Amino acid sequence: MTLARSFPDDATEWWIFLGSFALYVLGRWFFAWRQARREGDDHPVRAAFAEEDDSDAMTAATGGFRSYRQFSGFVVGAVTVVLVVALTDGRLRVSLLWVVVPLLVVALSYLDFREARKARSRV
Repeated sequence: MTLARSFPDDATEWWIFLGSFALYVLGRWFFAWRQARREGDDHPVRAAFAEEDDSDAMTAATGGFRSYRQFSGFVVGAVTVVLVVALTDGRLRVSLLWVVVPLLVVALSYLDFREARKARSRV
C-alpha cells in the first residue's frame, strides 16, 4: 500500500485543481491591472496581459522559486493546509478549506506579482 495519490477519478476534483490554477492566474492579472491603473496606463488591461510576455526579466534564484519569500510562502501555505486537514473534521474542514485555500492561492499570486515587478524594475 502506498500513500501517494493517483490522478483524480472524479470530475469534481479536476474542477478544484483547475479552479485553483484559474484563481492564481486571475489574481496575477488583477494585480498587474491594478498596478497599470495606478501608474496611469492608457490601456491597463493590455498592460496586464503583456506582463506575462516579459520572460527575459525572470530568472530562477532558488530552484523553481524566484526568491526565498516565494519558497517560504509556498511552505507556509502547504503547512497551513495540512494543519487544517489534520486538526479538523467534517463540515468544519470543508468550510475552512474553502476559505483558506483561495486566500493562500491569491497570496502566492501576489508574491509572484511582486517578484516579477521587482525583476522588471531591475532591467
